[in-house]
Amino acid sequence: MKQHIAHLALVVKDYDEAIGFYTGKLNFRLVEDTRLSDTKRWVLVAPPGAKETCLLLARAADEAQATRIGNQAGGRVFLFLYTDDFWRDYQAMTEKGIHFVRPPQEESYGTVAVFEDLYGNRWDLLQPA
Repeated sequence: MKQHIAHLALVVKDYDEAIGFYTGKLNFRLVEDTRLSDTKRWVLVAPPGAKETCLLLARAADEAQATRIGNQAGGRVFLFLYTDDFWRDYQAMTEKGIHFVRPPQEESYGTVAVFEDLYGNRWDLLQPA
């Protein structure tokens, strides 16, 4: 049996705003943007080099979902962006205005810093040791 996680839903306020952030600031590629109805789209983005897993940008459909925008993990680091060159990506992200809430640190598992996406979800930027 072979399985993998294909998509991870990320609740967003606005499709185009989120696409702009992920493609413009994080250099993700827009994998798919298909209109499903007047109010719903199937929007997938992925970091450079990703082969299987994408983020599904899911616009909040109601007030209950809207309360989760930017806080899908209760303030914990929610997503982990692995890189093959931490300092290249850290510098590029800093130059594009990405807000880092924890500075770079050398840990036993690699070089890591915590940043926030446009809504406040926390991510690790991580180059494994």
